[in-house]
Amino acid sequence: MASLAEEASFAEPVVRRRPKPKARPKAKSKSKRKPRARGGILWIAISGILLVGVVFVNVAVLRLNLQLDRANEQRTKLRADNAALQSELSSRLASPRIAALATKQDGLVPADPTTIGYVTLGR
Repeated sequence: MASLAEEASFAEPVVRRRPKPKARPKAKSKSKRKPRARGGILWIAISGILLVGVVFVNVAVLRLNLQLDRANEQRTKLRADNAALQSELSSRLASPRIAALATKQDGLVPADPTTIGYVTLGR
């Protein structure tokens, strides 16, 4: 037994060497890289086109909002003008109509300005 232990202690370790990798042809490796690069460029182009589309839609919406705001301002102004014109028309039509009703119903006539006199009251 001693002899086996002595032989084992003096035995050299077994070194396993890795086989060298085979060289790849460079022409094939370049052709494999081109599709990957083209795919990345394609995704970048698609993303850019989508972003440009989003920007154009936002600009179009902003323009429509501005047009809508102008239309609302114009509508408000027209409504105010219509209310003022309606008020003026009703006040102009009311005075002769009231005078005509007073003459027909009650027999009232406008006073002659030459017969009107003023009395000054003193204290």
